[in-house]
Amino acid sequence: MTLNGEVIQVHFNDGDSFRVLTGTYKGAKARLFGYNTLESYGPVHQWGDWTAKELYAIAKMATLFARRGVWECKTDGKTDTYGRMLVNCPKLAEEQIRRGYAHAMTVTDDPSEPHLLAAQDEAKAAARGIWAHGIPGYVLTSLHSVEEDTSGHGTYNRLVSSEDGHSVMWRHTNRYRECDNVCHQEHDVDEGKVDEAAVALRHDQRMNIATMPLDDDQLRAVIREYIRYRHVSVLIKKEHRDGIRSLLEVYDSEGKLGPKRAHDGACMIHVPFTRRFGGGKATCLK
Repeated sequence: MTLNGEVIQVHFNDGDSFRVLTGTYKGAKARLFGYNTLESYGPVHQWGDWTAKELYAIAKMATLFARRGVWECKTDGKTDTYGRMLVNCPKLAEEQIRRGYAHAMTVTDDPSEPHLLAAQDEAKAAARGIWAHGIPGYVLTSLHSVEEDTSGHGTYNRLVSSEDGHSVMWRHTNRYRECDNVCHQEHDVDEGKVDEAAVALRHDQRMNIATMPLDDDQLRAVIREYIRYRHVSVLIKKEHRDGIRSLLEVYDSEGKLGPKRAHDGACMIHVPFTRRFGGGKATCLK
């Protein structure tokens, strides 16, 4: 690998992270940004017609692909919340995504870069890699049980849009046991109810400060997103999302959003970090 113009050796732990073995940043743990590969410590992901073991095999393929290439990368030395140095390897990111070994991802409301989304659209259209047996609306990339909150800011699981790569914090107060299977629910959408709710929301004075900037198609998109995933769309400004959520919950309780028919989207098995590796790892990983 070339990092900031310096030829170095690294060891890829999985398809999106590595440890620097030589050079200026020797010893540093690095996380590549712009994309995400599935967890490679065990068969923990599942969606569509995939089994967890099949998606685990693809996670391993992503690791091997990263290890076999020679990549040009850059970093400014900044780190993520886990203390890992953030690194940009543009060609690696694009090729992992194009092969369906990874999905485009940001950790914000912002969409992924257009060239990465183009590579992902190509992979989905060709049913490559992780997209071969189903495409969830959101990929569940991490789970956190309520007792893991040591900051007092609350607990969330991370969901990443398979459409544009933006992240959603799925906030909750659940305590997960080891090997619990957690699934993100996707609900059926009645487009007639979307239209009716959009008209009602347009004329509802309780949150018109949030809806006024949106055109009719955007407003329908907000309703559709809430019905399908119970998320408030990124089209709504952050400061107004709690208000819109509360209002849509009222609409839902009044039956304005249609019947509640749901199915499992992306699922993930919860394993505490201390039980993922070595001889004492969780039974569901063996």
